[in-house]
Amino acid sequence: MTRRSISRRSALAGGVASGLAAIGGCLSEGGILNGSGGSDGPMIGVLEDRSGEFALNGTAKWQASLLAVEELNADGGVLGEELDVYDPDPQSDNQRYQELTREALNREGVDALWAGYSSATREAIRPIINEEEQLYFYTTQYEGGVCDRTTFAMGATARQQLGAVIPYMIEEYGPRIYTIAADYNFGQISGDWVRLLADEHDAEVVGEEFIPLGETDFGSTINAIQGEDPDFIASMLVGDSHANFYEQRADNDLDVPMASSTTMAQGYEHRRLDPPALEDMYVGVNYMEELETDRNAAFVDAFYEQFPDADYLNQEAQNNYFSIHMWAEAVEAAGTFDQEAVIAELEDGIEVEAPEGDVELDPETHHMTHHMRIGRADGEHEVTFSDEQYIEPSFLHEVGCNLPDDPEQTQYEPDEFYDEI
Repeated sequence: MTRRSISRRSALAGGVASGLAAIGGCLSEGGILNGSGGSDGPMIGVLEDRSGEFALNGTAKWQASLLAVEELNADGGVLGEELDVYDPDPQSDNQRYQELTREALNREGVDALWAGYSSATREAIRPIINEEEQLYFYTTQYEGGVCDRTTFAMGATARQQLGAVIPYMIEEYGPRIYTIAADYNFGQISGDWVRLLADEHDAEVVGEEFIPLGETDFGSTINAIQGEDPDFIASMLVGDSHANFYEQRADNDLDVPMASSTTMAQGYEHRRLDPPALEDMYVGVNYMEELETDRNAAFVDAFYEQFPDADYLNQEAQNNYFSIHMWAEAVEAAGTFDQEAVIAELEDGIEVEAPEGDVELDPETHHMTHHMRIGRADGEHEVTFSDEQYIEPSFLHEVGCNLPDDPEQTQYEPDEFYDEI
């Protein structure tokens, strides 16, 4: 069992959400130092990958979660009680995720759960969460469509991310699109969204490939793209192995611009890969470490003060961070850790001062209205931002998701509602 009792600290610095904490030495890459364990106080579960295929994405999620909890405890805890954290490493293994989710819910009795990077993981554990009626926060940007009474999706959806970047690319570069995406539910549904957006903006998808996770050789894909000569590539590749595409793209002089909902903001390929592998990569994002605002600068400073050896503060890490503060605010407003009462408070509407900007929970869909931006990497992998929009989770409104009135547990897919796909 891994159970962390987070000790209360004193020194607070003003800033984001409930206040950014400047608490040197309390955290480490191994977790919370000096934790006693075994507390009977309130507990959250944080199941995020720190090894395996998705460690690049999950490690920062775990770190930012610990930072949020440390800040809350330093500021007096939640309802006057310090939070504990149950945080074993799921190791990017969905069977292990299922086992740890059962332990978190049935043995540890967590008051809220943050778990999983991939959509495949989310769908592996959501039946367990549904059976136990567990309050669950999923923080990865994702394909969209989950309408579930106990699930709160904190990341931007494909409609929000691709809906920002695909029209931009059509206007800037032209209407011919070649899609490459990971071969599981996230990539396949994201491909549907590209086709729908292409139809809405008088463009066309001239080629489409779904590539298995773990694939590292993209020679045939590059040949196919060169043969079709698209105006830009829509890339929804995922994980460390798929990053090989970008290096092979540069090695083969494939200078076609790229649009993405996954690249840079999650796996920081613009930091890990040598230029010009990511040249002319455009990504629809709600958050990246490089955002130049005073609020984000305070968040970044606090994060690296606690985790000086961290690799990158990614989009999902920010989502974990603000959503833990949001949950704590809802608990305080409800006056109890009772999950039904907290869900009711969340469904009453709540706004959070997140590092990306003020964000608002949509009560009907349990999704966030996000500040979406276009992030672009140049030939030296320097990132700039443009075209900021405040975009609500419109797809679920279109399909009639209204969880306070109809507490269902469904994932809707765009091909069920749009004849254009």
